[in-house]
Amino acid sequence: MKELQEEIRTFLKSRGWENQYALQKDLALSISIESAELLECFQWKESKEAVEKNEEAILDELADVLIYSLQLADSFELDAAEIIRRKLEKNKKRVW
Repeated sequence: MKELQEEIRTFLKSRGWENQYALQKDLALSISIESAELLECFQWKESKEAVEKNEEAILDELADVLIYSLQLADSFELDAAEIIRRKLEKNKKRVW
């Protein structure tokens, strides 16, 4: 994931967006907005129908959520893989 975080950083820099897309609040908002766009792909449809009709849009919106999530982790100078592993370890200890 470090490579992806670096690739995103390089892409933003190539566009001159490295400062514009660096505010943690805005990145968190963007994750929420892109998540809502992903949800719209499924609205009023069964999962199978949604995927059949909107597969490309679903993949694009999911990618947007992941990209903004990696950017947010990067803004905290965190390795996304490490924080995911840490959370998985916490979840292993939880009882639902």
